[in-house]
Amino acid sequence: MRVLYVCTELFPLLKTGGLADVSAALPAALAMAGCEVRVLLPAFPSISAGVELQGQAIALPATGGPDVARTAHPVPRIVPGRVRATGQAVYLLDAPAQYERPGGPYLDASGHDWPDNAARFALLSWVAAWLGCGGDPHWQPDVVHAHDWHAGLAPVYMQLLAGGGARPASIFTIHNLAYQGVFPRDMLETLGLPESLFTIDGYEYHGHLSFMKAGLQFSDALTTVSPRYAREITTPEQGCGLDGVLRHRSGQLSGILNGVDYSVWNPASDPLLETPYEFNQMAGKAGAKRALQRLLGLALRPEALLFGAVSRLSDQKGFHLVPSVLDDLVAGGGQLVVLGSGDAGIEAALRDAAARHPGQSVLRVGYDEALAHGIMAAADVLLVPSRFEPCGLTQMYALRYGALPLVHGVGGLADTVTDSTPQALKDGTASGFVFHEFSAHGLRQAMDRAFTLHRHPADWARVQRHAMQLRFDWKVAAQAYRTLYEQTAAATPGTAYASSLNGSR
Repeated sequence: MRVLYVCTELFPLLKTGGLADVSAALPAALAMAGCEVRVLLPAFPSISAGVELQGQAIALPATGGPDVARTAHPVPRIVPGRVRATGQAVYLLDAPAQYERPGGPYLDASGHDWPDNAARFALLSWVAAWLGCGGDPHWQPDVVHAHDWHAGLAPVYMQLLAGGGARPASIFTIHNLAYQGVFPRDMLETLGLPESLFTIDGYEYHGHLSFMKAGLQFSDALTTVSPRYAREITTPEQGCGLDGVLRHRSGQLSGILNGVDYSVWNPASDPLLETPYEFNQMAGKAGAKRALQRLLGLALRPEALLFGAVSRLSDQKGFHLVPSVLDDLVAGGGQLVVLGSGDAGIEAALRDAAARHPGQSVLRVGYDEALAHGIMAAADVLLVPSRFEPCGLTQMYALRYGALPLVHGVGGLADTVTDSTPQALKDGTASGFVFHEFSAHGLRQAMDRAFTLHRHPADWARVQRHAMQLRFDWKVAAQAYRTLYEQTAAATPGTAYASSLNGSR
């Protein structure tokens, strides 16, 4: 089973969120499950720096696809290679005019969307489709697996290129439905997209072109990153305006829970920790708490209930609620450390709240991988109060590090964290704290329950031990994807995989 995996981020080369962690771990797990995976990535500078080029560059055809495929200077090309750190096989989409620029992959240095994002990511989608339809004469995939809106046009282009002939099966994974890649209708000609598909049953979305809707409408199968989120996005509350499309395609939609790369997130072997630890030997966690308090200028209080957060700071992540509860958190004997960046208003509110409590609350703006690991190791509780959360990875990291997650009961958070109710404490399944009313009041109530449990050290230790022994392994997710690939490829008329099942390949 050959899989072309199409995405925009790959840890440790480029990371703006959880997609990078998934894209680093899932292809490797798929390889262990018997798939041959190549990852197609834009040649952003940090990605190119971590890839060893191998083999001849592949020139794009002189016709077809978005205008930028032919008119950019220098002309884009595809370069095979391998990630130096892992050996993962990749195709780099080498298009310097589109990808080699200051700022981030999606935003410029001032935090605004690049004005040519439609062309930049249409190019990625079209190259994925072209490779899927035989662009590399030495390697053709059975499945093209596209991720999020940046690759949402891949299944459309693949159908256009195949013209009813043989093509790979297409899988489209939604990591976050809120980001949809919506652009003006007048981009259609520039992107090489037919007007005939600009309909309510195609990629038209309120008079605009939606990359996300294209992926939802034209892929053979759809997945998202937790079972609960797969149900939630078919409702008006969580469907972000696309719930009708998702209800219509619910027979092709499944939720496969993300996993954790325990070679990276493991307190027993974490090279970023001074003293590793495990559930049956917790001295290292106490040491990590002292080290973090000292590093960030917090009062050296081993008895303090230390709340940590590593997150994008946005309303979606629920961090506009946190300043409202900080006074109560400190009054109850707690401390707070937040690492993240995002909405300027939320950053300012958290900064002002921390200023009221010197030595008890700290905000670090930005992202620092070593500090993120340090917070997981030091924290007693990890805050993940998201309004919605497709899967979430930080709560799964926190469980392994014995930082009991405090989460809003949605999406993958609800799928992975069991509330410390009396019954769950009794039967030994409790692993954190869950609130359901999305408000400062709901968050405060869950926070109070964390303080209550912490005042009973034996009960806290039992919950912590159970949490640290939970596993969300990529092997399980990879096997589910492999099964989906096989079923979808076998059911897609004209695919090479379906032909091989009939003995004609």
